[in-house]
Amino acid sequence: MRDVIPQDEFKQRRQQLLQLLPERSMALVAAHSEVTRSNDTEYPFRQNSDFFYLTGFNEPDAVLLLINDNKPRSVLFCQDKDPKHEVWHGLRLGYENAVETLAVDSAEDLETLPERLPELLQGIESAFYPMGENSVLAELVGDARDELSVKARRSGKLGPQSLSDLRPQLDSLRLIKSANEIAVMKEAARISTQAFRRIMCFVEAGKQEYQVAAELHHEFAMNGALQPAYGIICGGGANACVLHYTDNRDPLQNGDLLLVDAGAEYQGYAADITRTFPVNGQFSEPQAILYNLVLKAQQAAFAEVKPGSNLVQASEAAARVISDGLTELGILSGDADENFKEQRWKTYFIHGLGHWLGLDVHDVGRYRNSDGEPIAFKPGMVLTVEPGVYIPESADVDSKWRGIGIRIEDDVVVTADGFDNMTADAPKTIEEIETWMKSQ
Repeated sequence: MRDVIPQDEFKQRRQQLLQLLPERSMALVAAHSEVTRSNDTEYPFRQNSDFFYLTGFNEPDAVLLLINDNKPRSVLFCQDKDPKHEVWHGLRLGYENAVETLAVDSAEDLETLPERLPELLQGIESAFYPMGENSVLAELVGDARDELSVKARRSGKLGPQSLSDLRPQLDSLRLIKSANEIAVMKEAARISTQAFRRIMCFVEAGKQEYQVAAELHHEFAMNGALQPAYGIICGGGANACVLHYTDNRDPLQNGDLLLVDAGAEYQGYAADITRTFPVNGQFSEPQAILYNLVLKAQQAAFAEVKPGSNLVQASEAAARVISDGLTELGILSGDADENFKEQRWKTYFIHGLGHWLGLDVHDVGRYRNSDGEPIAFKPGMVLTVEPGVYIPESADVDSKWRGIGIRIEDDVVVTADGFDNMTADAPKTIEEIETWMKSQ
């Protein structure tokens, strides 16, 4: 699939952000730098999501300035071309090519930024940047302000008197996905769904959890998603009760369930799927009972994914199903209404129902407004819906339930009249899973 987010859209995003800023202000967003893995080798480079959202530029060590004065404009500072460096590490765009390629208004050599920033900040009243994320950027802004303060006695030109966090404005833009973003995310979901179909035909007793992760990664990469969006979770048996289990080092056992939580990252955007299925291709009766309970909870949550509803209402719908089900099974004792009211179900459903999804797997965006009220769903929001039940081996319940962990997770985009499940093609019902595992 070709790149589907054109430069015009990145330019439009920059213009939208400028419109959210007050007059005589500047926003600064920095690219990530490469990170040393060991000695003279680096981890695979992954761009800062905010910087990528505004530029589509995937090189390290760059800074974007958005200046809102009498002539609103974008200025990119990036690394210059360097043939000696490029022969070892690959081509750079270079600032002289950035204007045409990235549709920014101007571009300059990154090395000149410490000298140029005080000049650009003259007359600027407010500076915005993502606070707490990049100490180098914060130091650059602080040094430029100090320099302007010293010079102000003679020049009369002050620097910004206000420093503010840029994330509220950026997060609000990123929360609503464009049609192009949704198209990319659907491709990430398609690749991930295909990978889940692959592993359901691969697993069997005696294979290792890490081999399942390798099959997923292979399918991702063969379809253009070179990296997983996050650390792959492959938890067999009781390992599924560890929410962020990433050791992936144990053998698969006959009779156990395998919980797999994984998603491809495609063109910067994440998918995030969880499926739980039997190693031997056949659910036992206790496994099937708990599995159908979690599936029923997800369906209840889906009914609340629509404009005007919110994540709190969806979470309560799922929790009510799980609470009542666990009470009926005797896993929770006492009255069903009291168990729900006292949130005793949280002993076994121990995480939230879902989260925003986008350039980050746990994407940006508030869940409540400044008054503490839940943010209402709007078309273009993308989120996961992932109820689960986890009963550790130490639980004081009937032994047939112990060591079972189940989570079912799909990626949905809110539409004008409900939602679109982008990961629906990953087998999910017991019948679908067992039929698919037997057919290959």
